[in-house]
Amino acid sequence: MIRNKIYLNSFIIAILVGLTFFACTDKFDISEVNSSNNGDIGNIGDTLYIQQSPNWTGFNNPQDMIMGKDLFIYVADTDNDRIVMLDIAGNVLGEKSIKKPIAIAQNFKLELLVVAEFDTVINSQNLTFSAIYKINLVETGHILSNAKLERLLPQDPKIDPFAFNRTDRFYTGICSFYDNSIYVSRKGPSNSNPVDRDNTIMKLRFTESDSLIVSKIPGLEPEGTGILSANQISSLTSFNNKSTDVILTLIGNNSFKVQWLEFISNQDFEGYLSKLGAFSCDLMNVNIFGQPEDIAIDDASNIYIADAEKDSVYKFNVFGDEMESFGGTEIMSSPHAVAHHDRTLYVLDTDNNRILRFILSTEID
Repeated sequence: MIRNKIYLNSFIIAILVGLTFFACTDKFDISEVNSSNNGDIGNIGDTLYIQQSPNWTGFNNPQDMIMGKDLFIYVADTDNDRIVMLDIAGNVLGEKSIKKPIAIAQNFKLELLVVAEFDTVINSQNLTFSAIYKINLVETGHILSNAKLERLLPQDPKIDPFAFNRTDRFYTGICSFYDNSIYVSRKGPSNSNPVDRDNTIMKLRFTESDSLIVSKIPGLEPEGTGILSANQISSLTSFNNKSTDVILTLIGNNSFKVQWLEFISNQDFEGYLSKLGAFSCDLMNVNIFGQPEDIAIDDASNIYIADAEKDSVYKFNVFGDEMESFGGTEIMSSPHAVAHHDRTLYVLDTDNNRILRFILSTEID
């Protein structure tokens, strides 16, 4: 992990006898501004991150977390081989056993979509495959432990005869759209075959008869180092509206490791283009991120990015301008997920096996 650094445009010194703020314009090392006794963390201009207590613990190398559309929090508790369901007060409401979950999403039917693993035996060999599962919470009254696991990928060999040929392909991210279609990112070592490259985004769509149709998103370079790349995608994030835009994070060799793909449909073109041009804003500056692992979008379309390498959370507005960003190993270590709800920012502090919560000082009544 990198040295403790807070990525801000200005700072505040909190005075205990009153909240009086003095701003400047330089970014600086986080060691210069330590957490105060009342939990103040990072700041910019007249804004301060205030950490809430207690931290939520009990996880083991958790890799993902979401604020569900049902307003429950779901955690992919990877090395405990389970999905954990919490309320917004941090109470554990249930859990579901599943092998090595690493990514999670929820559609508008309130079904959970999980990237995990499963074991099988083929020709007397014990094999492990990356997999996509669907969990129907509605039919069990939101009792997670009673919900059935339905595997979507790999498909049955009767449908896809090549489904169990590759154990070195891995699903990495997942998101769902307003029409309940699903995007899944995949990575692997074989990217020379133009028909079936490992590094790609797959689209899963259900017919009226509930049959699954799988296709791939065209126009992405599997090992590209610029925009419109699928070079080791680590997460996919969709919007809570009637849009098929998607923001992806990449951890492969790429100068722009966070990319907002906008779906365009007109007489001349139909497909994805980059919403933000290279060098057009802070978000699209070269090498600003190290290992971005997750994104959350709040109701104002602000974008929060968890960077595991830089032990930091970045915030950008809808135009890609950097706003309040903070981090450092004194606060978090290798954050892999971030979520936002009702003025509270949730950070999955992976190496410390906990969830941190923050409120901006400007959000306090």
